[in-house]
Formats: sequence, C-alpha cells, structure tokens
Amino acid sequence: MAVMNLRQAIQNAMDIEMGRDPRVFIIGEDVGRNGCSFGQYNGLPDKYGDRRVVNAPISESVITGMGVGAAAAGLRPVVHHDFIDFLGCCFDEILNQAAKLRWMLGGQMLMPLTIDVFAGGGSASASQHSQSLEALFTHIPGIKVVTTSSPADAKGLLASAIRDDDPVMIIHNKGLLGMTGEVPEGEYLIPIGKANVVREGSDVTLVSYSRMVHECLGAADDLAKEGVSAEVIDLRSLVPLDKEAIFASLEKTGRLVIVHEAVGKSGFGAEVAAVVAEEALDLLDAPIRRVTALFSPVPYSAALESAYFPDKSKVISAVKSLGLVKQ
Repeated sequence: MAVMNLRQAIQNAMDIEMGRDPRVFIIGEDVGRNGCSFGQYNGLPDKYGDRRVVNAPISESVITGMGVGAAAAGLRPVVHHDFIDFLGCCFDEILNQAAKLRWMLGGQMLMPLTIDVFAGGGSASASQHSQSLEALFTHIPGIKVVTTSSPADAKGLLASAIRDDDPVMIIHNKGLLGMTGEVPEGEYLIPIGKANVVREGSDVTLVSYSRMVHECLGAADDLAKEGVSAEVIDLRSLVPLDKEAIFASLEKTGRLVIVHEAVGKSGFGAEVAAVVAEEALDLLDAPIRRVTALFSPVPYSAALESAYFPDKSKVISAVKSLGLVKQ
C-alpha cells in the first residue's frame, strides 16, 4: 500500500494502464501541457509523448468525437473533461454515438471509451463550474456511470473503466482532489457494479456516493453518540446499480436516507428510492428521505454555497425525522 492523494491515484492508474496496453491514450484540454488543469496527469506527457497524451483544442465535441472514433477503431481512449458542466457541448457524441454504435452495429465492434470528468462544488466556482449532473447520463442506455470517493476508488475504478469494452463515464469530485488515503500498489481493479459498505450499522441506511459519502460518515459518527447506528453505503457504481447491497442493508435497518450533492428533482436519489419502493418496500419501517442540493443554480457566494449543498447536519436532521432520535 502507498499513501496517495486523488491526483496521484489517477496518475498512477493511467501510468499503469498506458504501460500495460499501447492502445490506451489520453486526449483533453491541456493534458499534455500541464498534466491537465488539476495536475493528475503530471509526468505522463514526458513518458509517453504527444501521440498518447494528446492536447486538444477547446472543443468538447472534438475531444469526445475523436475518442468515439478511436474506440470504434480498436483503441482505448481516455477522454478527459475538467468540468462535467460542459458535457452539454458534446452531448450528441455521448448520447447518440458512444452509447449507440455497438448496439446499432449488432455488436460487431466494441466501444472501449472512458470519459474521465470532474464534478461538484464547494470551491466558490459559481454556477457553470460546480454542478453534479450524473443523473443526465444514468438515463442513457449503453453507458456505465461510476463515481469515486477516495484515492483507492479512483485508481481501481479508472483501471476497470479503461479495460471495459463499453463506454464508461467516471466522475471524480473536485472537492476531494487533496484527499489522501492508502492505495494498493501495482495493478488494481474495482469491479464496476459493486457498492462498498464503508461503515456497518443497524438502525438506518445512508446511501450516497462521491463527496457526500464523507458527510454521511461524519453524520454517522455524531449519530453514534446519540445511540443511533448508521450504515453507510457508497454506491460507487450508479449504472449498473448494486441493488442487492442496498436491500441487504435495509433488511437490517428498515430505514433509508439517500444523500447526494446534485439537486433533488429528478436526481439519482429518485431512482434509488423508486427501485426500493418497487422491489423492497416490505423492508421499510419508515418513509424514504432524500438529502440533496437545493433546486437552484449553484451560488457563487461561499456562504450561500454552504447553505445550498447537503452536509452532515442535514443528514442528521433527516435521520432524526424518522423518529430514531428525539429532536
């Protein structure tokens, strides 16, 4: 094991996968000049050259379209975008090309495309650089969507995404860039489609992903002081969704609180709630609660932004509303 931050874990995964498979390459804005805006590809341009770490013009549609074509031709591109907010500029390439080509051609070709992107707020980056838009892409058949909440997950899920024969969008959170943790050395894979129970409990299930996993863990620590045992599940994979992990937890707890950084309206939490209501309603002893961002553009003001996003205090309030702790 080695201690790495999120940037280093991403760089480590890319270095291993590029060294292992000559078909793997990166394309994105400034990936070859500065190792990307967040520095997670530092050192790779010098090691692999500009044919495998490809600087692209500021055009999300060009970057993603090249990735789709390269994947269709048998390469394994990693298309990097700094901000999920700007994937609207290449939505056609994702929605109608990457997600559909393998289906439309009857499986005669693969689409091993990885879309590596950052999302989330908390850095006073205002409305166009702070959104969490994962739900837009979980609605598209043909694309797998995974999220990371730790350096180890970033390494293991990125490697699995690169080796997958279908398009995978891997979403990191900008608020976790400086986070450090133990990461396995060498080749390391985390299966896509498997959630992670990061804390076991018996009274309430907190289902989350990405940065909000840590708010849930903080809430669980505080709830424990009041005699409430909270189980925290990091979904990691949104598509495919590990329903069994959620159901297994609800068999113990009977209560569900879903937490995510995106707005609540039509957010991914609604999908989780619907799946539980349709397939596991008998496991519930109380209504489902969702803790999400407000239905508004992300504010620029740090004070307003803090009020806008979920935090552990809002998670605790949601748990208390289920009658587990006297308010």
